Amino acid sequence: MKISFSPPYIDESVVSEVNDSLSSGWIPTGPKVNALESEIAAFVGVEQVLCVNSWTSGAMLMLKWLGMKPGDEVIIPAYTYCATAFAVIHAGAKPVMVDVGSDFNITPEAVRKAITPRTKAIIPVDIAGYPCRYNEIMQIVRDEDIVAQYQAETPEQERMGRILVMSDAAHSLGASHTAEAYHVPCADVVVYSLHAVKNVTTAEGGAIALNFPEKQFDTEELYRSLRLMTLNCQTKDAFTKTNSGAWRYDIVGLGMKINMADVNAAIGLAQIRQYKSLLAFRQKHFQKYNRAFARWDWAVLPPMREGAMETSYHIYPLRIKGVTEAQRDLIIQKISEKGAAVNVHFVPLPMLSYFATEYSIKDYPQAYLNYQCEISLPVYPQLTEEETDYIIASVVEAYHSVME
Repeated sequence: MKISFSPPYIDESVVSEVNDSLSSGWIPTGPKVNALESEIAAFVGVEQVLCVNSWTSGAMLMLKWLGMKPGDEVIIPAYTYCATAFAVIHAGAKPVMVDVGSDFNITPEAVRKAITPRTKAIIPVDIAGYPCRYNEIMQIVRDEDIVAQYQAETPEQERMGRILVMSDAAHSLGASHTAEAYHVPCADVVVYSLHAVKNVTTAEGGAIALNFPEKQFDTEELYRSLRLMTLNCQTKDAFTKTNSGAWRYDIVGLGMKINMADVNAAIGLAQIRQYKSLLAFRQKHFQKYNRAFARWDWAVLPPMREGAMETSYHIYPLRIKGVTEAQRDLIIQKISEKGAAVNVHFVPLPMLSYFATEYSIKDYPQAYLNYQCEISLPVYPQLTEEETDYIIASVVEAYHSVME
Protein backbone atom coordinates (compact mmCIF):
# COMPACT_ATOMS: atom_id res chain seq x y z
CA MET A 1 0.00 0.00 0.00
CA LYS A 2 1.28 3.46 -0.93
CA ILE A 3 0.40 6.25 1.51
CA SER A 4 1.49 9.85 0.93
CA PHE A 5 2.68 11.98 3.84
CA SER A 6 0.76 15.20 3.34
CA PRO A 7 -1.16 15.67 0.07
CA PRO A 8 -3.19 18.87 -0.30
CA TYR A 9 -6.95 18.63 0.23
CA ILE A 10 -8.50 19.31 -3.18
CA ASP A 11 -12.24 18.76 -3.58
CA GLU A 12 -14.84 20.15 -5.97
CA SER A 13 -15.23 23.34 -3.94
CA VAL A 14 -11.51 24.06 -4.34
CA VAL A 15 -11.60 23.38 -8.07
CA SER A 16 -14.69 25.57 -8.44
CA GLU A 17 -13.11 28.48 -6.52
CA VAL A 18 -9.91 28.29 -8.59
CA ASN A 19 -11.88 28.09 -11.84
CA ASP A 20 -13.85 31.13 -10.74
CA SER A 21 -10.59 33.03 -10.28
CA LEU A 22 -9.26 31.89 -13.66
CA SER A 23 -12.45 32.75 -15.52
CA SER A 24 -12.70 36.17 -13.85
CA GLY A 25 -9.82 37.46 -15.93
CA TRP A 26 -7.96 38.55 -12.78
CA ILE A 27 -5.47 36.24 -11.04
CA PRO A 28 -3.02 38.53 -9.10
CA THR A 29 -3.87 40.11 -5.73
CA GLY A 30 -7.52 41.12 -5.67
CA PRO A 31 -10.95 40.07 -4.34
CA LYS A 32 -10.05 36.44 -3.56
CA VAL A 33 -7.14 37.53 -1.37
CA ASN A 34 -9.39 40.03 0.42
CA ALA A 35 -11.98 37.31 1.00
CA LEU A 36 -9.39 34.86 2.35
CA GLU A 37 -8.04 37.49 4.74
CA SER A 38 -11.55 38.10 6.07
CA GLU A 39 -12.26 34.37 6.48
CA ILE A 40 -9.02 33.73 8.39
CA ALA A 41 -9.54 36.80 10.57
CA ALA A 42 -13.03 35.61 11.51
CA PHE A 43 -11.79 32.07 12.14
CA VAL A 44 -8.95 33.00 14.49
CA GLY A 45 -10.67 35.96 16.13
CA VAL A 46 -8.73 39.07 15.08
CA GLU A 47 -9.71 42.18 13.15
CA GLN A 48 -6.95 42.19 10.56
CA VAL A 49 -5.12 39.47 8.62
CA LEU A 50 -2.68 40.14 5.78
CA CYS A 51 -1.93 37.39 3.25
CA VAL A 52 1.54 37.12 1.72
CA ASN A 53 3.42 34.68 -0.50
CA SER A 54 5.03 32.63 2.30
CA TRP A 55 5.48 32.32 6.06
CA THR A 56 9.08 33.46 5.67
CA SER A 57 8.05 36.62 3.83
CA GLY A 58 5.45 37.41 6.48
CA ALA A 59 7.93 37.04 9.33
CA MET A 60 10.55 39.11 7.48
CA LEU A 61 8.00 41.82 6.81
CA MET A 62 7.05 42.14 10.47
CA LEU A 63 10.67 42.18 11.65
CA LYS A 64 11.60 44.79 9.03
CA TRP A 65 8.57 46.85 10.05
CA LEU A 66 9.80 46.70 13.65
CA GLY A 67 13.15 48.09 12.51
CA MET A 68 15.67 45.27 12.93
CA LYS A 69 19.32 46.18 12.44
CA PRO A 70 22.74 44.52 12.94
CA GLY A 71 23.32 43.88 16.63
CA ASP A 72 19.64 43.35 17.43
CA GLU A 73 18.70 39.92 18.80
CA VAL A 74 15.65 37.74 18.27
CA ILE A 75 15.13 34.69 20.50
CA ILE A 76 14.09 31.51 18.68
CA PRO A 77 14.10 27.78 19.54
CA ALA A 78 16.90 25.57 18.27
CA TYR A 79 14.21 23.03 17.37
CA THR A 80 12.47 24.51 14.33
CA TYR A 81 12.65 24.77 10.56
CA CYS A 82 15.37 26.99 9.09
CA ALA A 83 12.83 29.62 7.95
CA THR A 84 12.43 30.83 11.55
CA ALA A 85 16.11 31.75 11.70
CA PHE A 86 16.34 32.91 8.08
CA ALA A 87 13.57 35.46 8.60
CA VAL A 88 15.61 36.96 11.44
CA ILE A 89 18.84 36.98 9.43
CA HIS A 90 17.25 38.48 6.31
CA ALA A 91 15.70 41.19 8.48
CA GLY A 92 19.21 42.13 9.65
CA ALA A 93 19.21 40.75 13.20
CA LYS A 94 20.88 37.84 15.00
CA PRO A 95 19.00 34.65 15.96
CA VAL A 96 19.59 33.71 19.59
CA MET A 97 18.80 30.01 19.89
CA VAL A 98 17.54 28.42 23.10
CA ASP A 99 16.69 24.85 24.02
CA VAL A 100 13.16 23.48 24.10
CA GLY A 101 11.06 21.35 26.43
CA SER A 102 9.83 17.78 26.20
CA ASP A 103 6.70 19.06 24.44
CA PHE A 104 8.97 20.17 21.52
CA ASN A 105 8.29 23.88 22.21
CA ILE A 106 10.39 26.76 23.51
CA THR A 107 10.19 27.15 27.31
CA PRO A 108 9.46 30.43 29.10
CA GLU A 109 12.39 29.72 31.43
CA ALA A 110 14.83 29.54 28.52
CA VAL A 111 13.34 32.70 27.02
CA ARG A 112 13.85 34.69 30.21
CA LYS A 113 17.49 33.63 30.54
CA ALA A 114 18.25 34.63 26.94
CA ILE A 115 16.88 38.18 27.11
CA THR A 116 19.43 41.01 26.91
CA PRO A 117 19.13 44.77 26.26
CA ARG A 118 19.62 43.90 22.58
CA THR A 119 16.54 41.63 22.45
CA LYS A 120 13.90 43.12 20.17
CA ALA A 121 11.65 40.11 19.52
CA ILE A 122 10.86 36.52 20.53
CA ILE A 123 9.55 33.94 18.05
CA PRO A 124 8.00 30.92 19.81
CA VAL A 125 7.26 28.03 17.40
CA ASP A 126 4.19 25.79 17.72
CA ILE A 127 5.79 22.48 16.74
CA ALA A 128 3.35 20.03 15.08
CA GLY A 129 0.53 22.45 15.86
CA TYR A 130 0.76 22.33 19.67
CA PRO A 131 0.72 25.86 21.16
CA CYS A 132 3.58 27.34 23.15
CA ARG A 133 3.00 28.76 26.64
CA TYR A 134 2.17 32.23 25.38
CA ASN A 135 0.59 33.51 28.57
CA GLU A 136 3.84 32.92 30.45
CA ILE A 137 5.98 34.38 27.66
CA MET A 138 3.82 37.49 27.55
CA GLN A 139 4.14 37.85 31.31
CA ILE A 140 7.92 37.79 30.91
CA VAL A 141 8.05 40.57 28.29
CA ARG A 142 5.73 42.70 30.45
CA ASP A 143 7.80 42.15 33.59
CA GLU A 144 9.01 45.49 34.98
CA ASP A 145 12.66 44.38 35.09
CA ILE A 146 12.54 43.13 31.48
CA VAL A 147 10.79 46.29 30.25
CA ALA A 148 13.36 48.45 32.09
CA GLN A 149 16.24 47.03 30.03
CA TYR A 150 14.39 47.25 26.69
CA GLN A 151 16.06 49.72 24.32
CA ALA A 152 13.65 51.18 21.74
CA GLU A 153 15.41 52.59 18.68
CA THR A 154 12.61 53.06 16.13
CA PRO A 155 9.16 54.67 16.30
CA GLU A 156 7.56 51.24 16.12
CA GLN A 157 9.70 49.95 18.99
CA GLU A 158 8.86 53.07 20.99
CA ARG A 159 5.16 52.39 20.54
CA MET A 160 5.65 48.72 21.48
CA GLY A 161 7.44 49.74 24.66
CA ARG A 162 8.66 46.18 25.15
CA ILE A 163 9.90 43.09 23.33
CA LEU A 164 7.67 41.94 20.46
CA VAL A 165 6.29 38.39 20.64
CA MET A 166 5.66 36.93 17.18
CA SER A 167 4.22 33.42 17.02
CA ASP A 168 5.58 31.05 14.40
CA ALA A 169 2.23 29.36 13.88
CA ALA A 170 3.23 27.69 10.61
CA HIS A 171 1.75 24.43 11.91
CA SER A 172 -1.00 25.71 14.19
CA LEU A 173 -3.87 27.28 12.29
CA GLY A 174 -6.85 25.89 14.16
CA ALA A 175 -5.05 25.26 17.45
CA SER A 176 -6.77 26.42 20.63
CA HIS A 177 -4.91 28.73 22.97
CA THR A 178 -7.75 30.02 25.16
CA ALA A 179 -11.15 28.90 26.36
CA GLU A 180 -12.51 30.18 23.02
CA ALA A 181 -11.68 27.55 20.39
CA TYR A 182 -9.48 28.61 17.46
CA HIS A 183 -8.78 31.99 19.07
CA VAL A 184 -5.47 33.53 18.17
CA PRO A 185 -2.87 33.30 20.97
CA CYS A 186 -1.97 36.33 23.03
CA ALA A 187 1.15 36.96 20.94
CA ASP A 188 1.35 40.39 19.32
CA VAL A 189 1.65 38.94 15.83
CA VAL A 190 0.85 35.44 14.57
CA VAL A 191 2.23 34.22 11.24
CA TYR A 192 0.61 31.16 9.68
CA SER A 193 1.96 29.10 6.80
CA LEU A 194 -0.34 28.22 3.90
CA HIS A 195 2.24 26.03 2.17
CA ALA A 196 1.12 22.96 0.23
CA VAL A 197 1.63 20.56 3.16
CA LYS A 198 -0.19 22.67 5.76
CA ASN A 199 -3.70 22.15 7.16
CA VAL A 200 -5.01 24.95 4.94
CA THR A 201 -3.05 25.71 1.79
CA THR A 202 -2.78 28.24 -1.00
CA ALA A 203 -0.02 26.14 -2.67
CA GLU A 204 2.48 28.73 -1.43
CA GLY A 205 1.53 31.43 1.03
CA GLY A 206 1.33 32.83 4.52
CA ALA A 207 -1.04 34.88 6.65
CA ILE A 208 -0.17 37.50 9.26
CA ALA A 209 -2.70 37.96 12.08
CA LEU A 210 -2.32 41.32 13.83
CA ASN A 211 -3.18 41.09 17.51
CA PHE A 212 -1.74 44.33 18.95
CA PRO A 213 -3.63 46.08 21.74
CA GLU A 214 -5.58 49.05 20.35
CA LYS A 215 -3.69 51.49 22.58
CA GLN A 216 -0.44 50.52 20.85
CA PHE A 217 -1.47 50.38 17.19
CA ASP A 218 -4.48 51.02 15.00
CA THR A 219 -4.59 47.60 13.32
CA GLU A 220 -6.61 48.84 10.35
CA GLU A 221 -4.06 51.55 9.64
CA LEU A 222 -1.21 49.09 10.23
CA TYR A 223 -2.80 46.61 7.81
CA ARG A 224 -2.89 49.26 5.07
CA SER A 225 0.73 50.18 5.72
CA LEU A 226 1.90 46.55 5.63
CA ARG A 227 -0.16 45.79 2.53
CA LEU A 228 1.59 48.69 0.82
CA MET A 229 4.97 47.22 1.82
CA THR A 230 4.06 43.85 0.23
CA LEU A 231 3.55 45.63 -3.10
CA ASN A 232 6.86 47.52 -3.35
CA CYS A 233 5.28 50.45 -1.50
CA GLN A 234 3.38 51.29 -4.68
CA THR A 235 0.45 53.58 -3.91
CA LYS A 236 -1.92 51.74 -6.26
CA ASP A 237 -2.09 47.98 -6.61
CA ALA A 238 -2.43 46.40 -10.04
CA PHE A 239 -6.14 45.71 -9.55
CA THR A 240 -6.85 49.40 -8.86
CA LYS A 241 -4.70 50.49 -11.80
CA THR A 242 -6.91 48.53 -14.21
CA ASN A 243 -9.67 51.10 -13.69
CA SER A 244 -9.96 53.62 -16.50
CA GLY A 245 -7.64 56.58 -16.00
CA ALA A 246 -6.15 55.19 -12.78
CA TRP A 247 -2.68 54.42 -14.09
CA ARG A 248 -0.67 57.02 -12.15
CA TYR A 249 1.10 55.75 -9.02
CA ASP A 250 3.95 56.61 -6.68
CA ILE A 251 6.57 54.62 -4.73
CA VAL A 252 6.63 55.91 -1.16
CA GLY A 253 9.13 53.62 0.56
CA LEU A 254 11.49 50.66 0.35
CA GLY A 255 8.98 47.87 -0.11
CA MET A 256 9.02 44.16 -0.87
CA LYS A 257 7.21 42.11 -3.54
CA ILE A 258 5.64 39.42 -1.41
CA ASN A 259 1.90 39.66 -2.12
CA MET A 260 -0.36 36.65 -2.56
CA ALA A 261 -2.15 36.07 -5.89
CA ASP A 262 -5.91 35.55 -6.18
CA VAL A 263 -5.48 32.23 -7.97
CA ASN A 264 -3.56 30.97 -4.92
CA ALA A 265 -5.98 32.49 -2.43
CA ALA A 266 -8.85 30.68 -4.12
CA ILE A 267 -7.51 27.31 -2.94
CA GLY A 268 -7.29 28.43 0.67
CA LEU A 269 -10.63 30.24 0.50
CA ALA A 270 -12.47 27.02 -0.32
CA GLN A 271 -10.57 25.13 2.39
CA ILE A 272 -10.95 27.64 5.24
CA ARG A 273 -14.73 27.70 4.72
CA GLN A 274 -14.88 23.99 5.59
CA TYR A 275 -11.89 23.88 7.92
CA LYS A 276 -13.77 23.01 11.09
CA SER A 277 -14.95 19.74 9.56
CA LEU A 278 -11.49 19.06 8.08
CA LEU A 279 -9.98 19.66 11.51
CA ALA A 280 -12.36 17.08 12.99
CA PHE A 281 -11.03 14.44 10.56
CA ARG A 282 -7.48 15.28 11.60
CA GLN A 283 -8.42 14.95 15.26
CA LYS A 284 -10.00 11.55 14.59
CA HIS A 285 -6.81 10.17 13.03
CA PHE A 286 -4.64 11.67 15.78
CA GLN A 287 -6.76 10.07 18.50
CA LYS A 288 -6.69 6.73 16.70
CA TYR A 289 -2.90 6.84 16.76
CA ASN A 290 -3.06 7.67 20.47
CA ARG A 291 -5.24 4.66 21.25
CA ALA A 292 -3.04 2.33 19.23
CA PHE A 293 0.38 3.45 20.53
CA ALA A 294 -0.75 3.79 24.15
CA ARG A 295 -0.54 -0.03 24.27
CA TRP A 296 3.24 0.06 23.81
CA ASP A 297 5.61 1.20 26.54
CA TRP A 298 8.21 2.22 23.94
CA ALA A 299 5.92 4.83 22.39
CA VAL A 300 5.88 8.43 23.64
CA LEU A 301 2.60 10.04 22.65
CA PRO A 302 2.76 13.69 21.51
CA PRO A 303 1.07 16.52 23.40
CA MET A 304 -2.54 16.95 22.31
CA ARG A 305 -4.52 18.90 24.87
CA GLU A 306 -3.82 20.58 28.21
CA GLY A 307 -6.39 22.84 29.79
CA ALA A 308 -7.56 25.28 27.13
CA MET A 309 -4.62 24.49 24.84
CA GLU A 310 -5.19 22.02 22.01
CA THR A 311 -3.14 21.08 18.97
CA SER A 312 -4.17 21.74 15.37
CA TYR A 313 -3.43 18.08 14.58
CA HIS A 314 -1.00 19.03 11.84
CA ILE A 315 1.18 15.92 12.16
CA TYR A 316 1.60 13.13 14.71
CA PRO A 317 5.13 13.43 16.17
CA LEU A 318 5.63 9.99 17.69
CA ARG A 319 8.77 9.40 19.75
CA ILE A 320 10.39 6.03 20.37
CA LYS A 321 11.91 5.46 23.82
CA GLY A 322 15.51 4.36 24.05
CA VAL A 323 16.46 4.48 20.38
CA THR A 324 19.56 6.02 18.91
CA GLU A 325 19.39 8.30 15.90
CA ALA A 326 20.68 5.45 13.73
CA GLN A 327 18.03 3.06 15.04
CA ARG A 328 15.32 5.66 14.43
CA ASP A 329 16.54 6.06 10.86
CA LEU A 330 16.43 2.31 10.34
CA ILE A 331 12.87 2.16 11.68
CA ILE A 332 11.89 4.90 9.21
CA GLN A 333 13.55 2.98 6.39
CA LYS A 334 11.57 -0.16 7.19
CA ILE A 335 8.29 1.80 7.42
CA SER A 336 9.05 3.39 4.05
CA GLU A 337 9.74 -0.01 2.52
CA LYS A 338 6.15 -0.90 3.42
CA GLY A 339 4.96 2.07 1.34
CA ALA A 340 3.95 4.40 4.17
CA ALA A 341 5.54 7.85 3.94
CA VAL A 342 6.74 9.25 7.27
CA ASN A 343 8.99 12.18 8.14
CA VAL A 344 11.06 13.85 10.88
CA HIS A 345 10.21 17.27 12.38
CA PHE A 346 12.83 18.73 12.62
CA VAL A 347 16.58 18.44 12.31
CA PRO A 348 17.64 20.98 14.99
CA LEU A 349 19.19 24.10 13.50
CA PRO A 350 22.64 23.62 15.12
CA MET A 351 22.96 20.30 13.26
CA LEU A 352 22.58 21.96 9.84
CA SER A 353 25.74 22.99 8.00
CA TYR A 354 24.80 26.65 7.68
CA PHE A 355 24.38 27.06 11.45
CA ALA A 356 26.86 24.50 12.77
CA THR A 357 29.84 26.85 12.57
CA GLU A 358 28.27 29.20 15.12
CA TYR A 359 26.01 26.94 17.20
CA SER A 360 26.68 23.52 18.77
CA ILE A 361 23.98 20.91 19.28
CA LYS A 362 25.66 20.06 22.59
CA ASP A 363 24.17 23.27 23.97
CA TYR A 364 20.64 22.06 23.15
CA PRO A 365 20.34 18.58 24.68
CA GLN A 366 16.52 18.41 24.78
CA ALA A 367 16.26 19.52 21.15
CA TYR A 368 18.58 16.68 20.17
CA LEU A 369 16.76 14.18 22.39
CA ASN A 370 13.43 15.10 20.78
CA TYR A 371 14.93 14.81 17.32
CA GLN A 372 16.85 11.55 17.67
CA CYS A 373 13.74 9.50 18.47
CA GLU A 374 11.00 11.37 16.56
CA ILE A 375 9.00 9.99 13.63
CA SER A 376 6.25 12.14 12.11
CA LEU A 377 3.20 10.18 11.04
CA PRO A 378 0.71 11.56 8.50
CA VAL A 379 -2.52 13.20 9.67
CA TYR A 380 -4.82 14.54 6.97
CA PRO A 381 -8.54 14.38 6.13
CA GLN A 382 -8.23 12.03 3.15
CA LEU A 383 -6.67 9.21 5.21
CA THR A 384 -8.88 6.14 5.42
CA GLU A 385 -9.33 3.75 8.34
CA GLU A 386 -7.52 1.09 6.34
CA GLU A 387 -4.57 3.40 5.73
CA THR A 388 -4.20 4.45 9.38
CA ASP A 389 -4.38 0.78 10.41
CA TYR A 390 -1.64 0.04 7.90
CA ILE A 391 0.57 2.89 9.16
CA ILE A 392 0.19 1.74 12.77
CA ALA A 393 0.99 -1.85 11.88
CA SER A 394 4.00 -0.76 9.82
CA VAL A 395 5.42 1.28 12.71
CA VAL A 396 4.97 -1.54 15.22
CA GLU A 397 6.49 -4.10 12.86
CA ALA A 398 9.42 -1.84 12.06
CA TYR A 399 10.11 -1.18 15.75
CA HIS A 400 10.19 -4.87 16.63
CA SER A 401 12.31 -5.66 13.56
CA VAL A 402 14.97 -3.15 14.56
CA MET A 403 14.88 -3.31 18.35
CA GLU A 404 14.42 -7.03 19.04
